[in-house]
Amino acid sequence: MYWLQALPILIPVVLGLGLLILQPQSRKVRNCYIMASVLLTAALSFASIAVAAAADVAPACTLVRFSSEFSISLRIDGASMVYGSIVSALWPLITLYSLDYMTHEGQENRFFGFWIASFGVVLGVAFAEDFLTLYLFYELLTLATLPLVMHFMDEKARYAGRKYLVYSLSGAAFAFIGIVFLLNYGTTLDFTYGGVLDMVKAAGNEPTLRAVFVLAFFGFGVKAAIFPFYGWLPDASVAPTPVSALLHAVAVVKAGAFAVLRLIYFGFGADFLRGTTAQTVVMTAAIVTIVYGAARALRTPHLKRRLAFSTVSNLSYILFSLTLMLPAGLTGALTHMVYHAVVKITMFCCAGAIIQKCGREYIYEFEGIGRRMPVVFGTFTVSAFALIGLPPLGGFAGKWMICSAAVLSADPLAYVGIGALILSTLLTTLYMMTIFVRAWFPVGAVDAEALADIHDPGKAMTIPLVVLAAAGIVLALVSNPLIAFLQAVGFNTL
Repeated sequence: MYWLQALPILIPVVLGLGLLILQPQSRKVRNCYIMASVLLTAALSFASIAVAAAADVAPACTLVRFSSEFSISLRIDGASMVYGSIVSALWPLITLYSLDYMTHEGQENRFFGFWIASFGVVLGVAFAEDFLTLYLFYELLTLATLPLVMHFMDEKARYAGRKYLVYSLSGAAFAFIGIVFLLNYGTTLDFTYGGVLDMVKAAGNEPTLRAVFVLAFFGFGVKAAIFPFYGWLPDASVAPTPVSALLHAVAVVKAGAFAVLRLIYFGFGADFLRGTTAQTVVMTAAIVTIVYGAARALRTPHLKRRLAFSTVSNLSYILFSLTLMLPAGLTGALTHMVYHAVVKITMFCCAGAIIQKCGREYIYEFEGIGRRMPVVFGTFTVSAFALIGLPPLGGFAGKWMICSAAVLSADPLAYVGIGALILSTLLTTLYMMTIFVRAWFPVGAVDAEALADIHDPGKAMTIPLVVLAAAGIVLALVSNPLIAFLQAVGFNTL
């Protein structure tokens, strides 16, 4: 059943194009088509993961073979299982939310056509067997999500789209340089835990290879919003909120972090990089981004842009953990990737509900609306505490695993990183609490008449919010078996 893993990639792409061609005018027909497409894709994805998990040797599927060295191939390993499961679990929920949200946004056929196709492309990134396949789907992800970012096609949306395109394609070009060097100095382009470099070929060229790694790190890091290449992400918040939720929690930024994971642990190799100037450069960039993103979030009054800068900071938690170049660092990165995905997608869905139902986008406008929207602000508050890292919620487990790996590394710069995490946690507490405290506990008199028409959205939007918040709590309560599974991935025993 090796071909099974190709279905969740190819089918949504075909179904997405089908929606663009058919252009159904009935909302009921369209919504049924969209949910059926997404649920089918998720079911096929989980089936593929289950087959791979049950196999002694993960099966491979070659879609296109160009030569003995070059092919577009799929293989699900432990890292694929983690990322693929995140994508497949969250995409249907955000789709259900989007069906109601997009009712007032227009051009739904075009929007959901690219939305469904993007699902398959992201799974292509997750299930790629080698760097060539990863790069193909990584580039396709930019093209598939660009129409979503530019959905409104006004001046702001076109500017955000151009910026997103320039940043993404430029970053991918630098990443491609790294892949070319891996081809010339490696034994294969297939993902191999520990790296693929041929040390005989690499002898005497180590400084060049490490410099190329730094270029490729920042290239893939563009999608992960590494400093100073983060600028596209806050501007992309002009897109409809479901798009923002995908960009920040599931698709684009997580794809960037996942590609960096592959580059370090399955490409150049952690042993080749550990203790070198290359490690110092990339770890320093991650540490700077952690603090910078949190500081900018605190200074930003616009809700979606504040959450965007929060993502800039939190994605670099993952990058910092990866740059520790240890199996424990990989485990910490995967742990935070899981919990951050659930938390941030919940928060963006809450933001969308606030903006759509009461038309308020700035935090200083939130005085007293918490009690008018108890479900939205209840789930937002739980997610905010999780993002801060309040035990036993998921954010705490992610930060704990990252700090444990940093201590294990015994690297002085890693200790600086722990300090950055602590400072970022303080800043996160401030920029999160100023949102929900203002909503629940207004300062001064509140205009009751102005709040009279504000209320929670319908069930199509609130059910995903409640499920997502509950899922975050459940995942936190079962953190031990989850972390044990992620450790098996990190130590390549899965």
